[in-house]
Amino acid sequence: MSEQQPPFAQSGTHEVFNQAPPLAGHNLYAADHALRDAVRRYGAHWAEDDLQRYGEVCGRPEMIQRGYDANEFKPLFESHDRVGNRIDLVRYHPSYHQLMQLALSEGLHSAPWTDPGPGAHVARAAKYYLHCQLEAGHGCPVTMTFASVPSIRLAPQLADEWLPKITARGYDPSNRPHFEKAQLTIGMGMTEKQGGSDVRANTTTASPVGNGDYELTGHKWFTSAPMCDAFLMLAQSENGLSCFLVPRWRPDGSKNPIQVQRLKNKAGNVSNASSEIELRSALGWLVGEEGRGVNAIIEMVAATRFDCMIGSAGGQRQAVVQAMHHAANRNAFGKHLIDQPLMQNVLADLQLEVEGSVAITMRMAQALDHLEEEAQQLVMRLGTAVGKYWICKRTPHHAYEAMECLGGNGVVENFITARLYRDAPINAIWEGSGNIQALDVLRALGKTPSVLQAWYAELEQSAGADQLLDRCVHRLKNQLADSDQLQYRARHLVDQLALTMQAHLLVQGGDSAVAEAFIASRLGASGAHSTGTLPTGLDVKMIIERGNPHCGY
Repeated sequence: MSEQQPPFAQSGTHEVFNQAPPLAGHNLYAADHALRDAVRRYGAHWAEDDLQRYGEVCGRPEMIQRGYDANEFKPLFESHDRVGNRIDLVRYHPSYHQLMQLALSEGLHSAPWTDPGPGAHVARAAKYYLHCQLEAGHGCPVTMTFASVPSIRLAPQLADEWLPKITARGYDPSNRPHFEKAQLTIGMGMTEKQGGSDVRANTTTASPVGNGDYELTGHKWFTSAPMCDAFLMLAQSENGLSCFLVPRWRPDGSKNPIQVQRLKNKAGNVSNASSEIELRSALGWLVGEEGRGVNAIIEMVAATRFDCMIGSAGGQRQAVVQAMHHAANRNAFGKHLIDQPLMQNVLADLQLEVEGSVAITMRMAQALDHLEEEAQQLVMRLGTAVGKYWICKRTPHHAYEAMECLGGNGVVENFITARLYRDAPINAIWEGSGNIQALDVLRALGKTPSVLQAWYAELEQSAGADQLLDRCVHRLKNQLADSDQLQYRARHLVDQLALTMQAHLLVQGGDSAVAEAFIASRLGASGAHSTGTLPTGLDVKMIIERGNPHCGY
């Protein structure tokens, strides 16, 4: 009598083959030619060894898994403890805390503040670009903590007490008062139900109670990362809209009455807890002058918008990495997808989007490194709004096209492309949606006309390099000189500001194949084009090599 076969042998129906293996164990920096070129061009060449190290860290399988786990196991809210005491506690999966620890120990929240110098913001932006490819949601408190520093400096007494702990490298998620901790994180609360982006419509009130303390009463419709140690919030005081630092715990160790009503159930960004809160006479300290709350918090807003550029550019990069990895490992119709002309058109087009996004993001990082120069201030004033608008708005469709490269696998949740697609709209909507950014550009042009002259001076560096670019810049100048229905035309104008700047920066970058392809596809007669419709005659293979995670080591 023959020996019985094991169950798996009896039930086997086929061999699994022609599927791409998981992409892990690769160096995110080494194979990213666009990033490496930008780091050198914009003054952070000294950080390359550290970026090479961190690129390897971010490619480790265990790091990638933490991103998956932080999204699979969403934050949980506990309003009360088991005996009925109000605790307003949000519990996270350990992977979320591990990612936070990694980010803060690397100084992604503080490095340019604690170690300023040539290229400091460029190096930090490059490292953050690598880091956010692991997972986007936990970047929210990292960014808010980073962005809070310029605003808190407006209150010297608070700055002396808080900033050493805010900028310290390390992460303490414990639920206890700020004065018992060595590291702190900062959130922000601006949006209210009735106002949204129109913060001057806020109804939360702030009343002085003596000794420089205020009591805030009202609500905030979106407060992300509610376990931060304090929040910068806007409220109406006697002299108008003002900015306050609102701690989660009072100096006497009692809980400040910042009460979480619920967590938002979001389409994306699910690892990040976003809450609705009510302030019931919560303690707050004035930051800046009464009635000048927008001025006090505007630098924080500008910094968060810049980080939206970094995050969306990083999302684009990770989408390209996944699409190219799949195409390099998948055979169809007799050869690898990456060797097929139509797929090459799509992949090269996806990479060109990354090239433009990285170029303008790192150029704005360079401007941040040189804000002592008026010209850099002016470029930055327009650049954060233009870049935030354009990169973040391009990312959702970019994520979809990359997802489609994987076919049906691309929409399955244990492939990262599904998460990239869900996360993609978040940066476009938060910190000022598309219309808000376009209106901010018009506001800057009206209030400070010299910002446009600084922008033109930047573009002038590429004058004569490409006739098509020259014509587009000339047309842009004419369109901006026409004051008729400016607000109605604002999105189109910002589109052209972004595209001509990206094209100029790529020309200056020195890679003629990339610049030529970008200009031909983005500024050519077709204008807005469908992905994968690049004109003929371009060096698409070289462009793909610049983005291929398996090239460049």
